[in-house]
Amino acid sequence: MHPTLFAAKTPHKPAVIMAGSGETVTYGELDARSNRLAQLFRAEGLKVGDHIAFLLENSPRYYEICWAAQRAGLYYTAISTRLTPGEVAYIVADSGSRIFITSLAMAETAAEVAPLLGPGVKRFVLGGALDGYRSLEQALARQPSTPIVDQIAGGQMLYSSGTTGRPKGVKRVLSGEAFDAPPLAIQLFQVLYKFTADTIYLSPAPLYHAAPLVYSMTAHRFGGTVVVMEHFDPAWSLELIEKHRVTHSQWVPTMFVRMLKLPEDVRRKYDLSSHRMAIHAAAPCPVQIKRQMIEWWGPIIYEYYAGTEGNGMVFIGSEEWLKHPGTVGRPILGELKIVGEDGNEMPAGQPGTIYFANGPAFEYHNDPEKTAQAFNAKGWSTLGDVGYVDKDGYLFLTDRKAYMIISGGVNIYPQEAENLLITHPKVADVAVIGVPNEDFGEEVKAVVQPIDMKLAGPELAHELIAFCRASLADVKCPRSIDFEPELPRHPTGKLYKRLIRDRYWAGHASKII
Repeated sequence: MHPTLFAAKTPHKPAVIMAGSGETVTYGELDARSNRLAQLFRAEGLKVGDHIAFLLENSPRYYEICWAAQRAGLYYTAISTRLTPGEVAYIVADSGSRIFITSLAMAETAAEVAPLLGPGVKRFVLGGALDGYRSLEQALARQPSTPIVDQIAGGQMLYSSGTTGRPKGVKRVLSGEAFDAPPLAIQLFQVLYKFTADTIYLSPAPLYHAAPLVYSMTAHRFGGTVVVMEHFDPAWSLELIEKHRVTHSQWVPTMFVRMLKLPEDVRRKYDLSSHRMAIHAAAPCPVQIKRQMIEWWGPIIYEYYAGTEGNGMVFIGSEEWLKHPGTVGRPILGELKIVGEDGNEMPAGQPGTIYFANGPAFEYHNDPEKTAQAFNAKGWSTLGDVGYVDKDGYLFLTDRKAYMIISGGVNIYPQEAENLLITHPKVADVAVIGVPNEDFGEEVKAVVQPIDMKLAGPELAHELIAFCRASLADVKCPRSIDFEPELPRHPTGKLYKRLIRDRYWAGHASKII
């Protein structure tokens, strides 16, 4: 179950179709190009267990790089295009990447990243010339399209934002298996999602996110075709389902909201009869939104709750969800444990921190303290979410222990913005929280205690937002700022963030939407 097998069987079948440009990469081309790139990795001195990182827009080159690293036994790290040059350079350095690949489309960021990288990082660019980078196309032209002699399975090391400070890579030990050996999770895709060689998978999200990248690469393991949108557009998504006879797709709730807001004649315009499975995750879906989607698309919507850490998974289909509205499902990987503040399991219906027992092991790269904090004394692991399990074993999410914000399916941990804003000379104290947003579920807000309340107002708010965006990706920065004469802190210095956050969530049954 590897694209190289389909390159031999069906070399002319499309592996990737870019929705906008129409560029198509066949399985034969994907195999040859990934072989050339694997050859280049070896020629540049990379050995099994080494790392590469890349910063790319949605492009067929994504898959060529990933499959090359996978067959060369390397770790590969996809980096968000929304990060600042400093954040990109941090991930390249933290991951220990020896090769960094970018594109001319990312030229503005890439130009600033180059001088921030250490001398041991080799830099390549796709699509043209860029100072400080070698042409990847020229380098590949000198490489053969035959497999390297020491093919072995590599894997992704994707970054999950940390509750304190900077993001950390989620690392698993490489399997040491043959490069074309099916991973353990492959059975889940067969049983849950019915992936086959006939699968036509629509990916409307940025490929640097874990789910779009992993799921679309899994479609390649079955010999399916992946249709990649360069950017999301609600009406265009429907058009593509009809045009390509899409069978499978993956979404975040914000996309559902935007499609539901289309005029009725547009929503009903397209033939969606080929569509058999619409998968969603990344953020809780409001009950009323999910009901409307099921009414529109039929009982083809499937939800899962999991994290980049891969420590467990909860799953549910439409018909089962309609009997238990609001749930994210029951566990299919790992055992659910709801744990109270005292460390003991909570009874049904009582909220606590969500843990998985007997799930796959993981660690946070270069951060043993964060890794240790994710596990309790019994060896159970948590993503930091809070919820409860009903008497039938269905999980309901109620809060986020670490105050993680999910805006439009993007995970945002507020401490990065807090750590930056507190350095501004006009800020005495700050709390960054998620507040309700009808379209995105949540949006980022900062509540600031200024040095002098006389400074509070729109002018300072604009100044602080600009200050944040100069150093962090805009998605991590507040969209609005409120001012308070004093933030609620315990004499020990602990900030009672929940007291601040609860004011904005009054009237909501759950503190996540």
